[in-house]
Amino acid sequence: MKQKLSTLVAQASGGRVVRTPFLDGDEIDRRLLAQGDVQHKIAGGFPDARRVVLTLYPAHIPEVDSGVEVLRVTPAPGGPGWDEQDFSVQLRRLGLSEEQLGDVREERGGAFLVAATGKAAQALADLSELGGREVEVEAVGESAGRGSKVREVVVPSMRVDVVGAKGFGVSRAYFQQGIDGGKVRLNGAPARASSEIREGDSLSAEGLGRIDFKRVVNETRRGNFKVELDVHK
Repeated sequence: MKQKLSTLVAQASGGRVVRTPFLDGDEIDRRLLAQGDVQHKIAGGFPDARRVVLTLYPAHIPEVDSGVEVLRVTPAPGGPGWDEQDFSVQLRRLGLSEEQLGDVREERGGAFLVAATGKAAQALADLSELGGREVEVEAVGESAGRGSKVREVVVPSMRVDVVGAKGFGVSRAYFQQGIDGGKVRLNGAPARASSEIREGDSLSAEGLGRIDFKRVVNETRRGNFKVELDVHK
């Protein structure tokens, strides 16, 4: 992925908007994205998505769409119960490739949220039946999250467990459990509690959302830090 990403960065530097198919967020070397003449957007339809689409574009372009659509698929009642794995199998039987489909999430009531891109998103939007069952499909938009909010919080250090707990508004012990269970990721890679988070880093926690670390506002008289976080839930 590193060699391919270097090529994509070069293409974006040359004035093009380039986009990957869905890929594992761990495969993205974010160090290669830190170039002044190139902007990027990483989106998977969910704040804590594991499979994401990377879009690279020249710095002079103010904004581009994510290329990801989230759809809610609700099977008609009365049929056999599906879990996420069963639902994913039915999607594969439609002939949709893994590169066109992102994360699948089951909602209460038996509905499913699925992230898709390109022709796969259109194919899902046109569905009236899946696996022999009638289904209703609703477009959710580019994100199934409840939205984002910029927060300023005061933390004693830049450790992942400290900033994560404060940003999401949970106890440090609870957040530590998520780290120990492999549910917290820093820039796409499994996070350690002692890892430090820096400006531009992204911290995601399964079930909680994602924090984009924007900047250190100032250092307080007591040696703490006021930081600005973009919290996506």
